[in-house]
Amino acid sequence: MLKRSAKKIGVGGAIISPYAKRLVNKVLDTGRISYGPFLRRFENEFAKLCGRKFAISSNSGTSSLQVAIHSLKDLYGWKDGDEVLVPSVTFVATSNVVLQNKLNPVFVDVDDKMYHMNPELIEDKITKRTRAILPVHLMGVSADMARITKIAKEHRLKVIEDSCEAVGVNYHGKPVGSFGDIACFSTYMAHLVATGVGGLSVTDNPKLAVLMRSLVNHGRDSIYVSMDDDKGLRGHERFHMANSRFSFVSVGYSYRLTEFEGAMGLAELKSLRKNIFIRQKAADYLIRALRPFEKYLQLPSWPEHAEHAFMLFPIVIREGAGFSRDDLVHHLEDYNVETRYLMPLINQPIYKKMFGDLEKHYPVARHINKNGFYIGCHPEMDKKDLDYVAAVFNEFFEKRKLA
Repeated sequence: MLKRSAKKIGVGGAIISPYAKRLVNKVLDTGRISYGPFLRRFENEFAKLCGRKFAISSNSGTSSLQVAIHSLKDLYGWKDGDEVLVPSVTFVATSNVVLQNKLNPVFVDVDDKMYHMNPELIEDKITKRTRAILPVHLMGVSADMARITKIAKEHRLKVIEDSCEAVGVNYHGKPVGSFGDIACFSTYMAHLVATGVGGLSVTDNPKLAVLMRSLVNHGRDSIYVSMDDDKGLRGHERFHMANSRFSFVSVGYSYRLTEFEGAMGLAELKSLRKNIFIRQKAADYLIRALRPFEKYLQLPSWPEHAEHAFMLFPIVIREGAGFSRDDLVHHLEDYNVETRYLMPLINQPIYKKMFGDLEKHYPVARHINKNGFYIGCHPEMDKKDLDYVAAVFNEFFEKRKLA
């Protein structure tokens, strides 16, 4: 009988490096907390990472998505009730921000391998009111952006990449976030770049960049961004800049970050490739360890042209396995291996209340909602932790004489 670990093997974690601590202490030494050189440098380096011209920080990936859609709606004259296509499996924020912008999410079923928006089903969902496609790069691997951007171009639709779970990941040799009109990222706890809270929107369109920065800052006139903007100015120019601090051109939000997150972000970018490499090695171990159970478990897969960063390690119970997802999940939790269901969306109570029973129209999403979950795959997990997780799975199958 396997002995239960006293340590919880979490689905996520964060390691705060000595370099991160030094940078945060530098912020404290300056006495400057509001938007300043650390946050500005973080934005610039993040834009470069994504191959984009502009990056606008906010207090979450959700906020970044919110202002991205808001800015597209304003710039291109979308009307209330216009439609945005979203995948049927994703974190609820992806579609919530569509609703919060008074637009309608139209769900597209996902593929049964990587659980991304299925490009083969997109065109059937396009109507005269469709304005954008919002693919999600789930778990750390890119959606099929070649096909999605081709469809968007043919139908003159905008593309917003929800890249919250795939910072630094490549697809066909290009970074995720470099394909859409706007791409949005999260730097929340346990993400690939973790600053505690935070998000970024990236784009090459200067008009969208100005709009998003304004919306993050209460809708303020974007001539004024930080307290440094009036340095060196005199007379009328200085007065004009100072006056712009309280000139608001949009109904915006208070979504700003601080210099602390900027400092943390700079440190996280420095260790990003190492972080991804550790995750990939851990995932390789787990895939090899669980391969004897592939008759029962669908393990992660991805195409050769796409990199997988394994922000999370998804597993789906196969039909006819002889046990339920919750049988396995309860076993893992009993042994202190933390789990989460695999991004259920269309069966959420509020969505069932708003849209009715959607699952019957989305068979792959329904299958995942019934059978999918994920476990951790991150730098806090050492070899001993990985051995233990493998042993817990073995224990489950041996008890049922399925090993």
